[in-house]
Amino acid sequence: MPRPILATIHSGALRHNLERVRQAVPDAKLWAVIKANAYGHGIERAFDALRGADGFALLDLAEAERLRQLGWRGPILLIEGAFEARDLELCSRLGLWHVVHCDEQIDWLAAHKTQVGHRVFLKMNSGMNRLGFAPGRYRSAWARLNALPQVDEISFISHFSDADGPRGIGHQLQVFHEATRDLPGERSLCNSAATLALAKDAQVRCDWVRPGIVLYGSAPDYPQHTDQDWALEPAMTLSTRVIGVQHLQAGDALGYGSTFTAEGPMTVGVVACGYADGYPRSCGTGTPVLVNGQRTRVLGRISMDMLNVDLTPVEGAGMGSEVTLWGRASTGQRLSIDEVARAGGTLGYELMCALALRVPVIAD
Repeated sequence: MPRPILATIHSGALRHNLERVRQAVPDAKLWAVIKANAYGHGIERAFDALRGADGFALLDLAEAERLRQLGWRGPILLIEGAFEARDLELCSRLGLWHVVHCDEQIDWLAAHKTQVGHRVFLKMNSGMNRLGFAPGRYRSAWARLNALPQVDEISFISHFSDADGPRGIGHQLQVFHEATRDLPGERSLCNSAATLALAKDAQVRCDWVRPGIVLYGSAPDYPQHTDQDWALEPAMTLSTRVIGVQHLQAGDALGYGSTFTAEGPMTVGVVACGYADGYPRSCGTGTPVLVNGQRTRVLGRISMDMLNVDLTPVEGAGMGSEVTLWGRASTGQRLSIDEVARAGGTLGYELMCALALRVPVIAD
């Protein structure tokens, strides 16, 4: 039989989470963000469940082509825009909307030969200091774009740096609305955290929201809120089996570096999953895990292909027992990917995107 590790993508959960966003912003249009191969879930697996969105946002031209090949004829937004001038040829051919965040991208548009005007989203650096025009240069960039025959319609976009943190979004919101006052065009500001927590305010919600991680069942502001607080469903389950059992006595050490020592008699399950599967090496002793649907913990260091779990509190557990590393067990119990990620000092985003190619993936 094949190695018993499996990632399952839950189509029903994706549909549920999309509807959850719709309920939060019923009068806004919605970009389903599917960058990074739909956050590791697979564009082809996620497409049918998310096609109720008004558009898809991504950043890779090859992913945009895959989406068109799946039959999507609606808007696709390249959220980092073109990377070189010839990318605009594919934008014209596939009808892609694209972000413009620098002078070079405007220069490329000015030299681009096209029969159909492009829909562009002019990006403002409203305080995150990543991509975009500074507020003081924003109107001049708009004027340049507005004068180009290659441009059909201009919309306005920025990105919040602290929608899930104590600083909040007020400073960015003020800068954005001051710089775009009286300019015609649609606007987009909200990421997942702002969409769920702040978008009741029309000045925040604007015309388009851009949910990403929330669609895949992760809380954007964990641990302030959990996935269940936001009524989200996990869209990915990573499961495996116990492939070996060890019985330790007091003083016995476990795993590389002997970082865990038993304080008394205990039963340890050796599990078919390791950092080569995308499970972080930083998730050592104490990281939560489900065995036969019951909560227990990881013990010792994560190896390349294996990890160890405490079977002592799980009655009847042994060789072949189901292990749920995150997501939903076959018995219905769930383990949040956010909780696992936090134990490893990272985010649910990274765990989803880091799933290794050797892990088989199915959709239910």
